[in-house]
Amino acid sequence: MTDPVSGRLTGIGVGPGPAGYLPLAALAALRSADLIYIPRARGADLSVALQCLEGVEFDRSRLREIEFNMDPDRQVLQEHYAQLGQQLAAQLRDGQQLVYLTIGDALTYSTYGYVLAAVRDLYPQCDCVTLPGITSYAAAAAALEWPLGVGKERTLILPCPEDAATLRAEIESHDIVVLMKVGARLPWVLDLLREMDIAQHCGFARRIGLEGEVLASDLSTLDAAEASGYLAVLLIRKTPQAQRHRPPASLKGSA
Repeated sequence: MTDPVSGRLTGIGVGPGPAGYLPLAALAALRSADLIYIPRARGADLSVALQCLEGVEFDRSRLREIEFNMDPDRQVLQEHYAQLGQQLAAQLRDGQQLVYLTIGDALTYSTYGYVLAAVRDLYPQCDCVTLPGITSYAAAAAALEWPLGVGKERTLILPCPEDAATLRAEIESHDIVVLMKVGARLPWVLDLLREMDIAQHCGFARRIGLEGEVLASDLSTLDAAEASGYLAVLLIRKTPQAQRHRPPASLKGSA
């Protein structure tokens, strides 16, 4: 049972990109929150999550910005989120309604997962609710009109490997690969796709709906230097979409 005087922590994914992607349930939680925690990447001047809420009406005086840390040292990372967890757990025990914002879906490669685990460790009976959001790859697929899977196609979602041989093996063993966390690896990833002669079947999206947006449905000539950056996702297909999804002859010409 939850503590009757406990507050509630609600995890909300915003964007990625246009404010119109915000679900109604998330909007209601946002407007009723006592405090709204909003992450900002270390070194960034503005939170991307906040940019994704441009034009949405809510009380911005309730915003509390957090500089989030994705240090590769797991001990440093654990200490960072343990500190934040202590702060949130204390406020929840005081009965406050808290919202934690993140980009995309709150439980898909998100900092919210660390926050939720830290709060649960300190306050196991807390009332926590996570509202599903729109993943970056779903937004990219929609923007490019790029099906993520039809029929029995096998789709793999993974962070970009560190080497081309590993990525090649994953591509060869799946119909579609969704590649996240590409970052500085983009040049050699594009080289691999061109070497495999599949770049023309692949899609790329960065900063969907935001300033600096890049959308490409053919990566044969995509310039890695211009496309590289944060908030990017790559959609990889081994064969042309037309070959996979051509309608049966019996349906051609039918209404």
